[in-house]
Amino acid sequence: MIQSYKKQPVLAQKYDTIIIGSGIGSLATAAILAKEGQKVLVLERHYIAGGFTHVFKRKGFEWDVGIHYIGEVQRENSIIKKIFNYISDNQLKWADMGEVYDKVVIGKKEYNFVKGVQNFKDTLTGHFPEEKEAIIAYVDLVFAAVKTSKGFYMDKALSPLLSKLFGRKFRKAFYKFSDKTTYEVLSSITQNKTLIKVLSAQYGDYGLPPKQSSFVMHAAVARHYFSGGSFPVGGSSVIAASLDKVIEKAGGTILISAEVDKIIVEKNKATGVQMKDGKQFSTKNIISGAGIMTTYDHLLPQKTVQKHQLKKQLQKVKRSVSHACLYIGLEGSPETLQLPKTNYWIYPEHLDHDTAIDEYVKDLDADFPVVYISFPSAKDPDWSNRYPGKSTIDIITLLPYAPFDKWSNSQWMKRDEAYTALKEKIAQRLLKELYKHIPQAEGKITHYELSTPLTTKHFVNYKEGEIYGVDHSPKRFRQRFLQPRTPIQNFYLTGQDIVTAGVAAALFSGVITSAALTKKNLIKKILKA
Repeated sequence: MIQSYKKQPVLAQKYDTIIIGSGIGSLATAAILAKEGQKVLVLERHYIAGGFTHVFKRKGFEWDVGIHYIGEVQRENSIIKKIFNYISDNQLKWADMGEVYDKVVIGKKEYNFVKGVQNFKDTLTGHFPEEKEAIIAYVDLVFAAVKTSKGFYMDKALSPLLSKLFGRKFRKAFYKFSDKTTYEVLSSITQNKTLIKVLSAQYGDYGLPPKQSSFVMHAAVARHYFSGGSFPVGGSSVIAASLDKVIEKAGGTILISAEVDKIIVEKNKATGVQMKDGKQFSTKNIISGAGIMTTYDHLLPQKTVQKHQLKKQLQKVKRSVSHACLYIGLEGSPETLQLPKTNYWIYPEHLDHDTAIDEYVKDLDADFPVVYISFPSAKDPDWSNRYPGKSTIDIITLLPYAPFDKWSNSQWMKRDEAYTALKEKIAQRLLKELYKHIPQAEGKITHYELSTPLTTKHFVNYKEGEIYGVDHSPKRFRQRFLQPRTPIQNFYLTGQDIVTAGVAAALFSGVITSAALTKKNLIKKILKA
């Protein structure tokens, strides 16, 4: 049964644009198009809208599944802040996490990432005084790489003719950085293995370790947080709720429990969608935010896929990593339990990031290559108004899909004892890691549950439970087909696959896709607003 994001949907006879999926890329696209006067229908197969920005509730708690911190929203002149303000009609409020946004723990040593570029440099120089010049060079390279991305992403919104005329120039400077791995760049400025390990400690935010990831992906994340981290006041669900109002104001609707079976294509023109229950919607434009692999493998007619050789495109990219997340509920307020706002990034002492992952993929009993601990209830100043006397913690680690493939045909919440036992084993290991760093949590936990790659597959509809869509290797950024336009008339893509990983990048994809569809300079309009 199709349901609305609101309990009583008011469906229009016809929509200007239909968007498949309700992740932040889709919702941002929908809100921007709504502000352009379009009536938009967003179709979400899950029973909650928001993609990785949604929350789930259980046992009297609430957990954010994807948003752990957002950068750039404390700076009034930042593009990210202006886009969020624009698409939400200034309804979103953000809570600053404080001076230290990330704490890197390697063995018994801790390294704080402190907000403010000079503070960041000074703090790291305090740990590595002999590496002062390398740290300065690193920050300069991060800014230089990010600066080149403006032209690269602008090219994605250009018409094919303009891209042919000017695109090469826009992309050239970007490729100088994107073609290099994070390790190549870092090892060119320092030979200090520990410093390299610390500087690349946020690789979990995009899924690939230094010897595999493109430096532009690393630089985008590092730069994003130089001004600190923030959390949405009221929790992640306020994002979809705020954007829903903007979409609805223009006559649009977000439908949940609304699974698209296929996109209808006639004479190479997208004309509508057919739902799982057989109902059809016709429209002028269709946008998929379901991920390029899901879209080409399952949603488009196979004749269309074969005609444009779209499967050959998919062979040029790989799926990103899958993960596990342990969602924990505790008795006691964040203040009572003295939970920090700072994120913890915990690593094994004697292995570099790449080697740690290699050993872990071969043997799940090996040391976790990374353990990320987030304290969402401590970050949200409104939390205790909604859940007095309670707290939550999220613990994330990488978890390959292959060991879970044997259960791929089983149902969510109805899998066998072997699956439950494996989950419990991983959960207990993560709890042990938590107690090392937050000992006061022991004895206060009243509920915990572990998501696996199969959980992500079930809710996000990614084949192998990948969290970041297409992976972020140097090769990925050379693929010109990762853009809003497709060879099919009136059919577009949005979401992290056409930009990069993360909420801010997916948010920006909404601007790029809307600009490509409307043929307007929407970023200029947003910045002016």
